[in-house]
Amino acid sequence: MSQTATHLRDFIRDIPNFPKVGITFKDITPLLANGDAFAACVSELSCLIENDVDFIVGIESRGFLFGAALAQLTGLGFIPVRKPGKLPADVHAIDYELEYGMDRLEIHRDALSAGHKVVIIDDLLATGGTAEATINLVQQLGAKVSACLFVIELEFLEGRKRLEGTPVHHILAY
Repeated sequence: MSQTATHLRDFIRDIPNFPKVGITFKDITPLLANGDAFAACVSELSCLIENDVDFIVGIESRGFLFGAALAQLTGLGFIPVRKPGKLPADVHAIDYELEYGMDRLEIHRDALSAGHKVVIIDDLLATGGTAEATINLVQQLGAKVSACLFVIELEFLEGRKRLEGTPVHHILAY
């Protein structure tokens, strides 16, 4: 773990029993509230991006925070993957299974095409369902996923197993 990552760990707050009993939520809001820590985190993430990437794809909602900052820092475009009904133009959608039911993600149909190479970003990798669905959504538009980046990976949940074949990187692991 880099010295920066060790420092960033100080800005992650544990919230016990949220959103339900037995779960310890990793709260990134202290990291976001500290300009230096947020900038250091985005800088660390930027070091994980290959040179030939075309776009940053951010997963709603906290993936937008890191994805937009990362896109600005690297000069790449940013593409949002959203929950249903949030995008104004024609969308491509994918339904996927969560631990507690089904969900859906959408992306603009014209956002990506064959030949595009992207990095997917979100704040947290837990069980991997949302990231896996996002990879599938991007690939269905013909684009290639270069890597998935996460600020935090909860390694004990083994979410990266669902992302086999795609490089997975994180800044902090628990």
